[in-house]
This record gives sequence, structure tokens and C-alpha cells, in this order.
Amino acid sequence: MTRIKQVIEESISLKTLLLKDEAFLKEIEKVKDVMVKALKDGKKILWCGNGGSAADSQHLAAEFSGRFYYDRPPLRSEALHVNTSYLTAVANDYSYDVIYSRMVKAMGDKGDVLVGISTSGNSKNIVLAFEQAKENGMITIGFTGNGGGKMKEKADYILDIPSKDTPRVQECHIMVGHILCELVEAEIFPR
Repeated sequence: MTRIKQVIEESISLKTLLLKDEAFLKEIEKVKDVMVKALKDGKKILWCGNGGSAADSQHLAAEFSGRFYYDRPPLRSEALHVNTSYLTAVANDYSYDVIYSRMVKAMGDKGDVLVGISTSGNSKNIVLAFEQAKENGMITIGFTGNGGGKMKEKADYILDIPSKDTPRVQECHIMVGHILCELVEAEIFPR
């Protein structure tokens, strides 16, 4: 029981730290505004990540394209890794490092948003995707931890969770993602 309580306390402590970080909260607000503008302008939000961050990318894309709190029209949002034939072909024929940058080159239009999720901020395939997104005229948003890594200098907006503990960072990423889903949905489709 001691470890169970300790994990819960660590999660609460990190979220409390974010709650008190006004700069972090303002960055979430800025990201929400960017997403709302892009979607209202007919643009799309693309997501990428590896492992648990890929799962979070797919989860959050589905919240936008499906629904979050209530029924409403779908929003243009997709996780870039869901086409397994593409993913395995490019990883095999070229390199795993370019799976996202090639897809961004093909699908990313000027004004679209690319959200990259990496707890270290150093995932090479996401860093390369951000570089390609810049060439395409896209807006880049990084969900990171541990200081932001290489993504910090590549992202237009960075949501850096101040921790090196991967599970705690991922818990905060999904919380921040859900906050964005709620705020974007409410602003585009007010009840």
C-alpha cells in the first residue's frame, strides 16, 4: 500500500506544481487559441508520438474528430501513425526516423497544427517532423517533459512537464490534452 500511496502523491504533487505555474497555464491558453483558429480556418490538427505518446496522440485526435463532452460536428484531427502499412513500409524502406516527417510532407498544409508528444523531447522522428512542418508553414506544439529536449527549440509552443518520471509526465500530458479538448470544443461549439 505504501508504494500505491506514494505514486498517487507524486502524481498529485506534479499536477499541483502545474496548477501553480501561471506561465504554463498561459501556454495552455495560447495553444487552445491556436487550435481554435486553425480549426475555424478549415485547417487540421495532426498528432505524433511513440509508444505511450502514440497512444495519447491517437486518443486526443479521436476526442477532436469524434466528440468530447457532447455531440457536435467532427473536428479535423488525426494521429499520423494509424496507417500501419505506411508506417511499416517507410520504417523498413527508409528509416523509423522519417515516418512522421514524410507523412507531414504529404499531409501538412500551411496553417495546419502538428502536435508532437515526447516525454524526453528528443524523439528524432518527432524532431524531424517538426522541421518538415516548418517547411510546410505549419504551427508546431510540443508536449514534453524533462526541460523540453530538442523539441523545445523546434516548437512554436511547448507544454513542458517539469519531471523526468515518464509515467507522471504522461499522466500530465493526457490531462493537458483533455483540458484542450474541452476548451476547444466549448469555444467552437458553444452550448
